[in-house]
Amino acid sequence: MLAAILTSQNKPLLVDDVEMPQDLKLGQVLVKVHLSGICGSQLGEITGAKGQDKFLPHLMGHEGCGTVLDVGPGVKTVKKNDLVVLHWKKGDGLQSEVPVYKWNGGKLNAGWVTTFNSHAIISENRCTSIPKNTDRELATLFGCAITTGFGVIENNAKLKMGESVVIYGSGGIGLNIIQAANLLSAYPIIAVDIHNNRLNLAKRIGATHIINSSSEDPAKRIKEILKERKLDVFIDNTGFPKFIELGYSLVNDEGRVVLVGVPRLGNNINIYSLPLHFGKSLIGSHGGDVKPELDIPRYLNLIQKKKIKLKEIISDRYKLKNINEAIQAMREGKTSGRILIEP
Repeated sequence: MLAAILTSQNKPLLVDDVEMPQDLKLGQVLVKVHLSGICGSQLGEITGAKGQDKFLPHLMGHEGCGTVLDVGPGVKTVKKNDLVVLHWKKGDGLQSEVPVYKWNGGKLNAGWVTTFNSHAIISENRCTSIPKNTDRELATLFGCAITTGFGVIENNAKLKMGESVVIYGSGGIGLNIIQAANLLSAYPIIAVDIHNNRLNLAKRIGATHIINSSSEDPAKRIKEILKERKLDVFIDNTGFPKFIELGYSLVNDEGRVVLVGVPRLGNNINIYSLPLHFGKSLIGSHGGDVKPELDIPRYLNLIQKKKIKLKEIISDRYKLKNINEAIQAMREGKTSGRILIEP
């Protein structure tokens, strides 16, 4: 198979041919990958946001769509020829051992799901079967962008109709958080970013107000928008402590601060914790705490009923061989929405 390999932190991925295992083991599923999305998590993985990477070299990617070519022993939730969403959150089915690929004469590591490759061996509980006529581009987003974004609103923020919300960082996941907030009739829905292209897209899909934090004081502008009200929910997608601390200072006595972005190792936040004892909350989100086997079909129904806009969120498409160009464009903010990678 063709795959993008992380050989060293802070270096471009190497796209090369990889040898796949000959046999499928208990709970493993062989998938032809049609499309993959790039998430901010992969950028953090490349730069070592969580510290030293002990598994180099290894494969990457956790959001995709593919067709099942074969299944290993014990697999019951998917079958050959199924169209499946590939996701990093655990779903139904067995958790297999991780596959071991061969590359350049040695072992190549991989997790239970990888998508920056033309084919993949996936753990059964990281793939969910969907109707075969589902648009493959849209299906790809259900691997992370949609499920995380909608789950953050439903399960972590527990946003209510008419509540105010700030979404700090309006990339792929942030855009879907905005969509979910809009579906719940939150007001105002304030999107903050440093890139006008992303903010303009955020406005088109549901943000009632936008703030470019590179040219405006976000705290001052948020207070102006809210007038006499205090903020109900602040959602941070950046992982920067200063923005988390800002959100904590802005929300009301029973306000919720939800952390989606992951701070780099050693980047700690500094807060006065007493309000946490009286109703204010600071919550870390783990992929929106979704259940893929239940939530993916439920969210797919929103597409069929034309309740959400997803094609607009897909802003760029690249071939796998050009994945480093895609990653650089994402880093520089040249892309307004989600990037899709085709093998």
